[in-house]
Amino acid sequence: MTERVLFSMGANRALAPSSKLAAADWVTHDVHVDGLPATDDDACYRAMDWLHEVQDDLEKRVFDEVANLLNLEVDLLFFDTTSTYFELEEADEPVARDDKGRLLPAADDTPADADDSGDAPDQAGFRTFGKSKDSRDDLPQIVIGMAVTRDGIPVRFWSWPGNTGDQKLIRQVKDDMRDWTLSKIVWVTDRGFSSERNRRYLRQGENAYIVGEELRSGSPEVKAALSRQGRYGEIAQNMRVKEVRISDTERFVICHNPEAATRDQHIRDQLVAQLTLLIEDTDKLSEFKRGELRGKIADKPGLNRYLRTTPAGKLRIDTAKIKAEENLDGKYLLRCSDLHLSAEDIALGYKQLLEVERGWRDMKQIIDLRPVYHRLEERTRAHVILCWLALLLIRITETTTGATWPTIRRELDRLHLGTFTGPTGLFQQVTTLTKPQTDLLAKLDIPTPKQIIALEPTPR
Repeated sequence: MTERVLFSMGANRALAPSSKLAAADWVTHDVHVDGLPATDDDACYRAMDWLHEVQDDLEKRVFDEVANLLNLEVDLLFFDTTSTYFELEEADEPVARDDKGRLLPAADDTPADADDSGDAPDQAGFRTFGKSKDSRDDLPQIVIGMAVTRDGIPVRFWSWPGNTGDQKLIRQVKDDMRDWTLSKIVWVTDRGFSSERNRRYLRQGENAYIVGEELRSGSPEVKAALSRQGRYGEIAQNMRVKEVRISDTERFVICHNPEAATRDQHIRDQLVAQLTLLIEDTDKLSEFKRGELRGKIADKPGLNRYLRTTPAGKLRIDTAKIKAEENLDGKYLLRCSDLHLSAEDIALGYKQLLEVERGWRDMKQIIDLRPVYHRLEERTRAHVILCWLALLLIRITETTTGATWPTIRRELDRLHLGTFTGPTGLFQQVTTLTKPQTDLLAKLDIPTPKQIIALEPTPR
């Protein structure tokens, strides 16, 4: 029964996301789940509590089943994080946690020391304030991480307190995946995880990494890479790459997207034009008024980037900055520790990081990760697991059928179960399958549903 309830809640997230109370009503009155009679929200909450208890074992078993089903390639794993906020006035009370952000048992409430990075809180509420990726720093949040294969399959999820720093997370994620005894993995992450400590940690053992570098960081590696001469090689319609040799232990690849370069230039031209209008005739203003305008522009990073102030306090367009930015249009720099991958594989591998971003969009727009209708931490964590299972269901369906989830959902939503009653009794009958429905079920290896689901003659 618990498995059926959890399946129904996962299906609800994928098809008609709602609160657990509404989900119980949906299961009872709007859909038919084989083997599941009418249910209520209490059954949903009990199933969620069990789901939280078995999370670690569940994740491993789900991965093994999916890997066999889809013959997954896990040589590249893409990792990224997001946050989701809560409409609360106050954050949760701080409580003792281990180095993975999980609650310490009551008998072991003495927190461990923070690590060298200082970003591992010993005491934290689960829903607490942090750097929001939804631009809602004013509300408590939690942090969620996702590891995705090159095929876009989300193989594992993590949840942390809302003030957990990104740099610490990748090290825990690597340790957790190591416990699954996978073969060599190339970790692909964005520049938010590119600290030297993280890079050193990711390449331990047989593993390697591909990470994005911040071009405006001014680091010696970035300066050296951008100063190297060389020709770009075309690898795709909108992608050119150039490998530069500046290290014996790491590879550096500059990628250039001509379309993105045109877009960057257009945005910069608009910003410079806007800034020009703002500072026009400001030489006539008093020093106080110019300072006031300077402060307002400073709050707008896009405009402030191209503004300079003369020794006399005059406001001018920074032409040197514009020229420097032109050299970065459409470019990004990748750092890779694998000495055998081609420059093309490095660039295309990093480009697939977009699969994680697509996963976050679907989590927030299709599965409705938020709002979260739970107060208890265990229930909130279970809610995230359900959203992961729903996303996993969606990705497996899309990968297997070659169709998008909205198309699949729309087509199968036309399949109905009718209940008919009369003097002789009651029966439930499924509508005749259309060819698109039959094709979808065949690709998914799902048996065609019986035409007659129930038959109850009237007692004589």
